[in-house]
Amino acid sequence: MLLLAFDTATPAITVAVHDGERVVGEAAGEGAMAHGELLAPAIRDAVAQAGATMADLTDVAVGVGPGPFTGLRVGVVTALTLGSTLGLTTHGVCTLDIIAADTQVEGEFLVATDARRKEVYWARYGADHVRLDGPHVDFPADLASRHPDLPTYGRGAQLYDGVLRAAGEANDPRAAALARIVVAGTAQVLPLEPLYLRRPDATPSVTTKRA
Repeated sequence: MLLLAFDTATPAITVAVHDGERVVGEAAGEGAMAHGELLAPAIRDAVAQAGATMADLTDVAVGVGPGPFTGLRVGVVTALTLGSTLGLTTHGVCTLDIIAADTQVEGEFLVATDARRKEVYWARYGADHVRLDGPHVDFPADLASRHPDLPTYGRGAQLYDGVLRAAGEANDPRAAALARIVVAGTAQVLPLEPLYLRRPDATPSVTTKRA
């Protein structure tokens, strides 16, 4: 196995290559509106660091969100294209699950990322890091009233610290964690379809011509 994993559902662009035993290549970048420009070079760098070529890949895994429309679409379309053109086995994973896999905590917890519009994307996890509820999109105050006692991890938690019970650092999804859970067979695999959870921020205007 040579798995290429990446996620573009947050401002962090993260890429990893896993050979079935360990991560052998990584690359990362950040840019809320630059996913299209940053992802391809990051993939190239991670594959080169692994001492491989694109033709050596057997699998591709991608975080399918939830996330803002543009960045999320870049990752999912790239995975679909690579899967089709290179004949790779594809794996879609909820981005919040990727963050949860990196979280060190006992008992139930929440993961929240920035959904813009003063909202957060969130999901609830059990002590075994398996998702129990979500993903959803809500205002932080509504999430806090629903789960007032649960610690919350992720950039969304830090952004609304004081409303949510922010815990740990403002950790973003890491492709290394995505690769690890896919290889281990512990990831809840989803179709390669973006989890937008709501309409895009920008929609084309429609004008009606008068007769």
